[in-house]
Amino acid sequence: MAFSVVMPALEMAQETGKLVAWRKKEGDTVSKGEPLLEVETDKAVLEVEAQADGILAGIRVREGAVVPVGQTIAWIVRPGEVPPPEAARAERANPPVVSLPRPLPVASPASEQPAGLGARISPKARRLAKEHGVEISQLRGSGSGGEILAADILAAIASPAEVRPPASAMPAVGPTGRLMAERTTRSWTSVPHFFVVRDVDAGALVAARDKLTPAIEKTQGVKVTYTDFLVALLARVLVNHPRMNASWTSDGIHLHTEINIGIAMAVEDGVVVAVIPRANTATLGEIARQRGEMTERARAGRLRPSDVAGATFTLSNLGMYKVDAFSAIISSPQAAIIAVGTIADRVVPVDGQPGIRPMMTLTLSSDHRVVDGRQAALFLNDLAEALRDPENRLL
Repeated sequence: MAFSVVMPALEMAQETGKLVAWRKKEGDTVSKGEPLLEVETDKAVLEVEAQADGILAGIRVREGAVVPVGQTIAWIVRPGEVPPPEAARAERANPPVVSLPRPLPVASPASEQPAGLGARISPKARRLAKEHGVEISQLRGSGSGGEILAADILAAIASPAEVRPPASAMPAVGPTGRLMAERTTRSWTSVPHFFVVRDVDAGALVAARDKLTPAIEKTQGVKVTYTDFLVALLARVLVNHPRMNASWTSDGIHLHTEINIGIAMAVEDGVVVAVIPRANTATLGEIARQRGEMTERARAGRLRPSDVAGATFTLSNLGMYKVDAFSAIISSPQAAIIAVGTIADRVVPVDGQPGIRPMMTLTLSSDHRVVDGRQAALFLNDLAEALRDPENRLL
């Protein structure tokens, strides 16, 4: 029996997906679970796996096409089987439309009828236009058939036509950058942030990394970083602070049953958050391996849906860029995010006398609807204690 391959919904509120590349060609044998195609969403370019064994046939959509979620784009058939006849008829009647998103929507000249007049607009785009006062009648939609998408509204917000510089002078903004702009704006304007800062002595963390990582790297073949130590310690401390591992919802506070640590990662045109699931039960080596693999996929633009799903708390570490301290914007609907600066020698009191110690600044951003100042302070205190004795906390 033929298996329908459809444009998948890889994230909430997704309406369309851009088919970036087929990993198999017409007539190729495919196995369930192996990469079949690459899809670009508002979040990233993600690999999509085959859901059945068989032969890829009846490909209906070319690379570069923007396709509604749920639309059949190909079939997986058994040897000797052909795609259903209705697929061929639909192909002849409605050939796939290659619709490449425009970098920026532009206003129509006065002599033309604006594309936005009578044009279709997605529900998400309509909501964003209403929230930001964007006049949709002056926009050209980048979706199939000229549909106005959320990306078009975000581009209009970022660069109004009346102040827009020449197109040749504008840097391209990819889907990751657009999504980052939308999410950070929404979080910053709708979530009541407050911040708690703590300077901690990182001497024990440095010593633990020097002591533990050689054996892990030799036996498991992975590179262990300070980020891996921080993920492991954060997850273990969160076990005793369920309010920090929670989300604000329309029904109130939701406490997550799993501790999934998101790691903010810089990519070419923005930031993505890759997720270490159940990090409180993962070993340091397992965390390092997962983080390393996801870093490679993120830089190559080949993240999988499972790589970016389900974070309950996020870590943003800019220590490798020699940043002393910074404040991070919460990744809504999570309740908190912690920002970590570089480890640097500072003059601090040591046993009542001036001394030099490797210090690190932690800045905790919290959602005041979920967490109060006392809860945030207690969590940060416990994390500081864990950093004073990381080796025993992780063994």
